[in-house]
Amino acid sequence: MDLGIKGKVVAITGGGGAIGSTTARMFAEEGAKVALLDINREGAEAAAAEIAAAGGTAIGLEVDILDKAAVTSAFARAEAELGPIDVLVNNAGFSRDKYMTKMEESDWDIVHGVVLKGTFHCCRAVLPGMMQRRWGRIVNITSMSYQGNAGQTNYSSAKAGLVGLTAALAREAGPFNITVNAVAPALVATPRLRARKDFDKLEQRSKALTPLPRLSIPEDIAKAVIFHASSMADFVSAQVMHVSGGR
Repeated sequence: MDLGIKGKVVAITGGGGAIGSTTARMFAEEGAKVALLDINREGAEAAAAEIAAAGGTAIGLEVDILDKAAVTSAFARAEAELGPIDVLVNNAGFSRDKYMTKMEESDWDIVHGVVLKGTFHCCRAVLPGMMQRRWGRIVNITSMSYQGNAGQTNYSSAKAGLVGLTAALAREAGPFNITVNAVAPALVATPRLRARKDFDKLEQRSKALTPLPRLSIPEDIAKAVIFHASSMADFVSAQVMHVSGGR
């Protein structure tokens, strides 16, 4: 089946991480050209190199998405090398878990900054071109944590904000044939998660609560992103897809 992705230019933030790099690889396998953006230059470049070695087209770019000028510069370079951005995947984000009474203001600010303001900067960078061409796809990676987790007031509220941003932007961008959707993963078995000392406990608890009793893997999230960017989702917008095994 032709997904309508071949030849499209895709920009993915957090492209050096497990979910970002897996998503980039799957887009490249469908014939897309991919820009992997990450504050970790080595990670982004390594992931891009793997895609190129497999016959795909990809570049890795270092960018701090909290820096508006850096975002503008990175997207300009991506478009100069690959072409106008057709698909934006806002994947960058991380958690700094603490109960609110113990949380530093800096923990709140950085999580909200990357998840929300970073997404704002990246959307602002690509929307004018998408509007001019009257076509675009934006996929925001939120989290099931948007429903609220103890010890994650910063992360949960930031991800809930991203759900609201998705709904509002979908209504603004829709008249230009631009869809905006969100993917909400549950716990994802990334290398970083597997390295945690409490991984076994987290895995067992998650399995006990999940109708499909396993953790999600980066490929599960990438498939959902691919769907929203594909021709199969041409009339899908302002939605939040839970990739959670039924939780």
